[in-house]
Parts: sequence; C-alpha cells; structure tokens
Amino acid sequence: MAGKNNALQKPVTLTPELEDVCGKGPMTRAQVTSKVWDHIKANSLQDSKDKRMINPDAKLGKVIGKDQISMFKMTGAVSKHMK
Repeated sequence: MAGKNNALQKPVTLTPELEDVCGKGPMTRAQVTSKVWDHIKANSLQDSKDKRMINPDAKLGKVIGKDQISMFKMTGAVSKHMK
C-alpha cells in the first residue's frame, strides 16, 4: 500500500520554528510527527487529566499556538510549518 508516492515519506522543508522543535530539515512528515511527539513526551506536555490535549511550551507554542490544543488539531497546525 505504501508506494513511492506516499506523502508521509516525501521530504519536506521545515520553518525555523518547527526546526527548533524537530531539528534541522528536510525530513519526512512521518519523521516530523515522531519528533514532535518526542518533544511532547520529553517535556511532559500532555494534559494530566486528558492525554488527548497538549499544553505547549515556548518552543512548541511558536508552531501550534500558545493555547492548549487537541492532538488531532495539532497535526494541522504543524503541517502549516512544512513546505
């Protein structure tokens, strides 16, 4: 199913704000998602009462906004920082 045209495997360019969270690009969308989650877990940014909600720190806030966001909406916010 995952062929050569799989969008998750195509390298993308990251904005400086997203590179601050994920590291230097380009990288695939799958790698970006993984690195964003690594950052969330390493900094305990998941809400303690509702694990589906993310409480961004200063770095992640530059990418997804400073307000709490659901992990489902976070993907859309992060994708705005990929070209």
